[in-house]
Amino acid sequence: MLQLLLLLALFSYVAFADTECPAVTTIADRRSDKTKLRIVQYNVEWLFIDYYSEMNCPGDGCTWKNETAAQTHMNTVVKRVQALNPDIINFCEIEGCDELNMLKAQLGPSYMSYLKKGTDSSTGQNVGMLTRVDPSKSLYRTEDRYNYPIPGSKCGYTGPPSSSGVSKHYITEFEFGGMNIAFIAAHLVAIPTEASRCAQREAQASVLQTVIADYIQNDYEIIVLGDFNDFDAEVPDLNSDKPTSMVLDILKGYKGDHAGKYQLYSIAETITQSNRYSDWWDSDNNCGTSSNNDYSMIDHILVTDAIRKNIGDTFIYHEYKEYCGTYDSDHFPVVLDIYTR
Repeated sequence: MLQLLLLLALFSYVAFADTECPAVTTIADRRSDKTKLRIVQYNVEWLFIDYYSEMNCPGDGCTWKNETAAQTHMNTVVKRVQALNPDIINFCEIEGCDELNMLKAQLGPSYMSYLKKGTDSSTGQNVGMLTRVDPSKSLYRTEDRYNYPIPGSKCGYTGPPSSSGVSKHYITEFEFGGMNIAFIAAHLVAIPTEASRCAQREAQASVLQTVIADYIQNDYEIIVLGDFNDFDAEVPDLNSDKPTSMVLDILKGYKGDHAGKYQLYSIAETITQSNRYSDWWDSDNNCGTSSNNDYSMIDHILVTDAIRKNIGDTFIYHEYKEYCGTYDSDHFPVVLDIYTR
C-alpha cells in the first residue's frame, strides 16, 4: 500500500510539476462542428494556483490574496469558458501548465494544454492555450530583441537607449480551412501611455513584426492575438482612446521595418464602437463602473485578409459586471468565429 501511495505521489508530481507544455505529440481535430472554429482571447487576471514567491501570489502581491480566493477565481473563469465554448482559447496572465490542466479537468477531455514558458520572472505570468485543434508545430519563442526608442517614435521617452524582447509570447502553426496559419500570441508590457513602457512596447511589436513578415513571405496566413496593452487608432474603442505608440500600426504592417509588405486587420472593425471594450480599471478609485472612462480596448485579434473573408460572428463577451471584489477577470474575452469549410 505504501508503494502504491508513493507511485501515485510521483505520478502527481510528474504530471503537474512542469511549468511548460509546448510539445505537440499528436495532431487531431476534436471539434464537434468542423464547419467553424471559435477563437477566444482572454486575459484571465493572475490565474495562479501554485504559489509564486517572487510576486507573493496567491497573496498580497496579486489580486487573489489566498488559495481559496484563487480557486474561486478559477471556477469563475471555467464558467465563462463554458459559456463561450471556444475551440481555441488563448489565456494571458496564466502561471503555467498546472493551471491549464486544472481548467482542462473541469472543461473536459476535448481540450489539450499548450504553453511555452516566457521570461517574465518578475510576475511569473505566461500566455498559453487550450485547444480542440492541435497545432501542427510545437510552440516556440523568438529571443530576438529590438532597440528603442524606435525611429519616429512619439512616445516621449527621454531615457537612455535600450532594447527589449517579448517576454510573454508563443508562436505555433495550424492547418485548417485549406490554409497554413501562423498563430502568434503575446502579452506586451502594460500602461498604454506611459512613455518608457510605450517605447518598450514599440520594440516588442517590432520583434513580432519580423516574425509575421517571415511567415507572410512563406505564404502563411496570420492570426496575432493577445493583450497588447495599447489602443488602435484605426479602429477606435468605446472612448476613442488615442494611442501614443505605433504598436498596432507596426503589427498591422503600416509602420516599422516591414511597412507595406503585408497588412493585418482587426476583427474589432466588425464590432460596433459602443461595444469595443475589453478591459476595466477603476479610473476614479470609487470601485464603481458608472463612468465609461473605466473601459478601454487593449486586447486584440488581428488577421490576414484571407481569414477576414471567412469571419462569422465577432463580439466581446460582456456578460458579467466589473467591480472591486469580483472574482471575474478585469478583462472581457474577445471572440472570433471563422468558417473553415
